[in-house]
Amino acid sequence: MKLATLKTGGRDGTLVVVSRDLITCQAVPRIAHTLQQALDDWDNIAPRLQHIYDQLNAGTADKAESFLEEESHSPLPRAYQWCDGSAYINHVELVRKARNAEVPPSFYTDPLMYQGGSDSFVGPWDPIAVQSEDWGVDLEAEVAVVTGDVPMGASVDEAAKAIRLVMLVNDVSLRNLIPNELAKGFGFFQSKPASAFSPVAVTPDELGKAWRDSKLHLPLLVTLNETPFGRPNAGEDMTFSFAQLIAHAAKTRELGAGSIVGSGTVSNKQGNLHGSSIANGGVGYCCLAEVRMYETIEQGAPATPFLRYGDTVRIEMLDDSGASIFGAIDQEVAPYHRRHG
Repeated sequence: MKLATLKTGGRDGTLVVVSRDLITCQAVPRIAHTLQQALDDWDNIAPRLQHIYDQLNAGTADKAESFLEEESHSPLPRAYQWCDGSAYINHVELVRKARNAEVPPSFYTDPLMYQGGSDSFVGPWDPIAVQSEDWGVDLEAEVAVVTGDVPMGASVDEAAKAIRLVMLVNDVSLRNLIPNELAKGFGFFQSKPASAFSPVAVTPDELGKAWRDSKLHLPLLVTLNETPFGRPNAGEDMTFSFAQLIAHAAKTRELGAGSIVGSGTVSNKQGNLHGSSIANGGVGYCCLAEVRMYETIEQGAPATPFLRYGDTVRIEMLDDSGASIFGAIDQEVAPYHRRHG
C-alpha cells in the first residue's frame, strides 16, 4: 500500500491512498483525514485503506484523481518523533580517516543517533531554504521508517514488527555550523534544518523481496544538478538494521505511533578510493561531505564545494522494472523568505 499527504486541509494536510504506479490517488476522509490519524489506529484503519488501494490498482476506485508529486507534503508534515541514526559505519570510518582518527570499537555495536526537529518538515518538492550559503549546505540521502507504538525496552523482533511504513528522506546538514555545535558537547541543533521526505510512504510488503532483515536492498539514486551523483545499495554495508535502530531508540522510552527513524547517510564501501565516483565506475555518494572526505584522504584537502543557491538535488528509488517506488524528492537550494500571515 502507498500513502501520501496533499497540501490541503490544514497544517497536517489530507491523507490520500496512491496507486502503485503513482498516477492516481483518492482522499479518504471517512477513514482518516491525516496519516497520523491512520497510524494512531492502524490495525483498524489499514485494512480499509488497503481496500481503496486495491481498487485504485484495479481501476475501479470511484473517486480517483490524478496524483501530482509536486503537490504533496512530506507524508507526515510534522511528527511526534524524528530520530536519525548512522547505520552505515563506512560513512563514520571516512570521517575519522579524513582526520587521522580511529573509530571507537563501541560504534560497531552501539548505534549513533540524534533527535532531530520534527515540528515542521518541508515538502519533497519544496526548496532547501537557508539564510546563508556560507553555512555549508549539504544533502544527505537516506531511507526512513515510520513506526507504530513501541514499548520501552522492545526487542529487535518487536521493533521489526512495529515498522508500518518506509520512505526516503533528504536530511539536510549545514556542515560549517556542525564543528562549533559539537564542540559544545551537546549535539546538533542549528546545523540540522528541516528535512524533506519522499512524496509517498509505502508498507514494507509493497517492497517484496527488496525488504528483508529490516533493510531495503535497492540502490538509492541521487542526482546533483541533473548529473548522477550516487547509487549505493541501501541494503549493503548497513551495520544496524531498522529494527536494531528502533530498539536502540526505545531503550529508555516508549515511541509513539508516527515516530520516524532514519538510517543515516547511505554509504557503500568502495573498492578503491579513486573509483568511488560514478564517473570513475563507483557507486558514488549520498552526501557532499563524503566526497570531500575522499578528496581529503587522496589529495590532502577537499575540492568539491557545498551546495549553492540554484543547485538542485533529486533523490529517488526504482524497483526492478525501473518504476519509481516512493516518487522523487526534488529540491533546489534557495534563499529563505519569511512567510507572512
